[in-house]
Order: sequence, then structure tokens, then C-alpha cells
Amino acid sequence: MAKKVVASLQTSGKDFAKVIRMVKSPKSGAYIFKENIVPTDQVKNYITKK
Repeated sequence: MAKKVVASLQTSGKDFAKVIRMVKSPKSGAYIFKENIVPTDQVKNYITKK
């Protein structure tokens, strides 16, 4: 499945970036990694929001 995502990003997703954020879980206190594909012009806004 990872190969399929990468292949689709290479062909049509030149202006998108995969962003991985580390978020602390309110229940357990452990850190969770959230992955999203965001347009490159909105990467800064996505990283700074909580």
C-alpha cells in the first residue's frame, strides 16, 4: 500500500507534502503520530495548529 501512495504522489501530487505530527494523548499521556497529506502552501498552518 505504501508504494501505491508514493506513486500517486509522484504523478499528480507535486504541490502536496506528507506531514507527520507528534500529538500527546489526553487520556494516557503517550505520544501519537498523526500523518496527513497537506498542500505545500498550508504546511506551516497545519504544523502550528493544535
